[in-house]
Amino acid sequence: MAFARTCAVALVGVEGVVVEVQADLEPGVAAFSLVGLADKSLSESRDRVRAAVVNSGTAWPQKKLTVGLSPAAVPKCGSGFDLAVACAVLAAAERIDPRSIADVMMIGELGLDGRVRPVRGVLPAVLTAAGAGYRQVVVPEQTVAEAALVPEVAVLGVRSLRQLIALLSDEPVPDEPVEEEPAGSRLPLGSGWGQPPAGDLFSPLPDGRTPDLAEVSGQSLARKALEVAAAGRHHLLLKGAPGAGKTMLAERLPGLLPPLTRQESLEVSAVHSVSGSLPTGRPLIDRPPYCSPHHSASMPALVGGGSGVPRPGAISLAHHGVLFLDEAAEMSSQALDALRQPLESGCVVVARAAGVVRMPARVLLVMATNPCPCGRHGSPLGDCECLPSTVRRYRARLSGPLLDRVDLRVPVEPVSRAELIAPACGGESTARVAGRVLAARARAAARFADTPWRTNSEVPGHELRTRWAPSPGALDRAERDMDRGLLTARGLDRVLRVAWTVADLAEHDRPSALDVDAALELRTGVRRGSGLAGSLS
Repeated sequence: MAFARTCAVALVGVEGVVVEVQADLEPGVAAFSLVGLADKSLSESRDRVRAAVVNSGTAWPQKKLTVGLSPAAVPKCGSGFDLAVACAVLAAAERIDPRSIADVMMIGELGLDGRVRPVRGVLPAVLTAAGAGYRQVVVPEQTVAEAALVPEVAVLGVRSLRQLIALLSDEPVPDEPVEEEPAGSRLPLGSGWGQPPAGDLFSPLPDGRTPDLAEVSGQSLARKALEVAAAGRHHLLLKGAPGAGKTMLAERLPGLLPPLTRQESLEVSAVHSVSGSLPTGRPLIDRPPYCSPHHSASMPALVGGGSGVPRPGAISLAHHGVLFLDEAAEMSSQALDALRQPLESGCVVVARAAGVVRMPARVLLVMATNPCPCGRHGSPLGDCECLPSTVRRYRARLSGPLLDRVDLRVPVEPVSRAELIAPACGGESTARVAGRVLAARARAAARFADTPWRTNSEVPGHELRTRWAPSPGALDRAERDMDRGLLTARGLDRVLRVAWTVADLAEHDRPSALDVDAALELRTGVRRGSGLAGSLS
């Protein structure tokens, strides 16, 4: 009997589980059994591995072969186990030294000719390997840059199984031609989630340009709301007639967000690695992503799921960035309400018969909606032809529990002719507003230095009312609104969070009554006192 083992990684959502790949050879009728809860694509690896070994110039062992994937209770899918299975079989057949692969993590798909092909999820797989104590990883050459993002791990990139056998056997390494990646072989982010198919995949504009806030005419209240949303990571609802500029405003929000930290970049890159949408040549994403699914997107497309092992949805692809839902009232109510739990917890928990998958989903949600199906209700664009019952049903598609989680609800009025054609129609640039946002984020981070929170939207209401209380009497107006049923308990907490963000932008030590009035105006759309402009002036 001959036995050998090596290791691979099974991805469950965006988290990995170390899998020991064991190969056992025994005398008997030649057969190849693969056990360990493998899916269809992994079961087919028997044929891929056999052909790859033979076409690499190595004899296939003519014995009873059993390959086990342990732990057997963890579902395993995909072709990323091919390389580990092939090396375990060759080590059991004594073609290579079993000790040379025992503590090596191997990730890669094999072509029938022995080439090593890239697979999805290399970054989270290598992060899992590093967390489990592995210090040597073998990956396809095309994904070396992605795997090398993980510190303290030696990464070996190979083009073919033939090269790997030579390296493990201390033989001369054959030269293999560089494989050109076929056009369209990578899944572009835009093809699945409403992003542009060309240019910068993390730019809201199809040509890859970075949109500037100075291009927006008028909309002073909505511009202030964008600034507050970016500074405190508060969810935002833009309500207005078609053509008023809701989408234009939302597209400029990612540019106001601070660059991602190293840890955030790794988290975002891991999600996009699993989804297969990591941009070519950019293994580390350092800018907040922007995801804008079509209004016909299903619930699994928004929150994740699908057949077999759940895949990340749009809310996970927008992790640490902006999820923009245009025409939100046209979307499925079931899909929208599925966002309620992730918006509170910052993660998606998808339960399936095969198990429970947890995926990150800490996003800044922006929704845009018209006032009615025709878009002219209460608008100077013309008379609304919708029946009152139709308007009520249309607005009810955004449920109360979902709207209660949205901190800022801002009307977007049509731009006047004078504002549109004025030579200096634009306001402040993105760079200038982003500077204030960065300063406000720094103030909040210093305040929460010894806590697990970094932005005002994350802090529990109890902590804000006790540990970081506002000025005396600042909440009087908000408390009266709560007594009259205009605010829920969650709504009061969210008003206080927004008030802290307004105070940080205005460089106040703690929220005053003016800051709370501004927060109430942003939540209810009704001006209180001197309003938002007075607080931020």
